[in-house]
Amino acid sequence: MKKIKIPLIILAVLMLFTACGQENELPEPIISEPDVSSPTVTPPPPSLPDSVSPEIIIEDDSQPPREGMVRSRLTNEWVDADVADTRPIAVMIPNESGAIPHYNLSQASVVYEANVEGRMTRLMAIYEDWQDLQKIGNVRSLRAYYAYWAFEWDAFLVHLGGPFFINELIEEPDTQNVDGILNSDAAAFFRTTDRSSPHNAYASGSGLKSIITQKGYSLNYRGLTDINHFRFTTKKTPNTLSQYDKNAKSAIYIDMSGCYPLTRCYFEFNEEDGLYYRSQHLSGNSDGPHIDQATGEQLTFKNILIQNTKYEDLGEGYLAFQCHDTTRDGWYFTNGRGIHVTWEKESDYGATRYYDDYGNEIVLNTGKTMICIIEEGDNFTFR
Repeated sequence: MKKIKIPLIILAVLMLFTACGQENELPEPIISEPDVSSPTVTPPPPSLPDSVSPEIIIEDDSQPPREGMVRSRLTNEWVDADVADTRPIAVMIPNESGAIPHYNLSQASVVYEANVEGRMTRLMAIYEDWQDLQKIGNVRSLRAYYAYWAFEWDAFLVHLGGPFFINELIEEPDTQNVDGILNSDAAAFFRTTDRSSPHNAYASGSGLKSIITQKGYSLNYRGLTDINHFRFTTKKTPNTLSQYDKNAKSAIYIDMSGCYPLTRCYFEFNEEDGLYYRSQHLSGNSDGPHIDQATGEQLTFKNILIQNTKYEDLGEGYLAFQCHDTTRDGWYFTNGRGIHVTWEKESDYGATRYYDDYGNEIVLNTGKTMICIIEEGDNFTFR
């Protein structure tokens, strides 16, 4: 298990560097008290229910739409076998007013969000079917904690450089990345003229595949990760959380502004399709629904996971999150309800596992997942 160790010499050197992100004064977090009372431990909950509220359309996905399709390890959706066999990409995407709008973010299967410098957030989008995407991003620099989450998926790291203290991790033999600041990797990226640097760099699927091939990286999974990352149930037999009875809380609105005070994102549950719709309170034209400029779609998720995480301030605003831990807690939201969970990650390439208060690994619903990494001590609200 790797722990965060920051030598004093690095801390001294860091004070000489200016943070990569836009400078912001550190605002007071918006603190409000969520409903975080832990349920009373009783015998384990019963099996998953066979049906869901009649307001939500239930699909019968027991058979693939066409021959040769298999279940995605990221979403449990039916995908072509060659897509399922190809390693995903993990793209670093800035999330601030100058970086909006994003392109093809709605095509990601899993999206992570965490704070970087000055309480800005950065997204890491995990794409399963990425080779035909023409414009991904925009793309920014990497932080080490995102790399550990990307390792869980055996993903290619896609980024534009990063602080010098990521170098040791990047140089490890199993780390495989495409870095837009390197001349050898630059062909995978392009810049546009519709906005100013550094928010105008994008990647293309074909360019990434070309560089990955040139580097001799395998497009197929290397056997470093868990085959079953999440536990899933099907759309026909969804997890409504009703097996947790009164311990499952109503969650039709989730407000993350206490954790992300600059982006102030929130999620609203739509009973018609059973999805959470993401919006943000950013300045200017980016205030409101979080829209993918390439598709015109608002970002939606079937599952939302929130992880309380220990962190350290490395100086100049840089953070380090404790990705490997066994005792932290969080929440799982789906189908308009939520339960308290705990999480653990035991190794670099091991999956983060989430458990209910009975000690059972939780079962996610088929679909996309949003994972919000929050600083221990911050608060969010839901109702």
